[in-house]
Amino acid sequence: MKGKFETLIAQDAPVLVDFYADWCGPCQAMAPVLKEVAKAHEGKVKIIKVDVDKNQPLAQKFGVRSIPTLILFKNGKLVWQKAGMQTIKNLSDLLAKEI
Repeated sequence: MKGKFETLIAQDAPVLVDFYADWCGPCQAMAPVLKEVAKAHEGKVKIIKVDVDKNQPLAQKFGVRSIPTLILFKNGKLVWQKAGMQTIKNLSDLLAKEI
């Protein structure tokens, strides 16, 4: 995953990474929010999901201690990171600044 992940976040367009786990209730609640954000910013932002149980080294690399944790990358650089539930408005406002 590491090489593929580095390639994904190195794009010019912003990449929002959702660190989650299948057993996490708040993570499941974030799914429809992320779907709406993806639809609203279609073609301008990429949203990828990273299962922390299957990708522990990657989660550790970015200091993910609670889930869901969302991290926004642009050109391979970490631009923003936040743990916990986020609203559609918060995410849309954040992405609008980066697009």
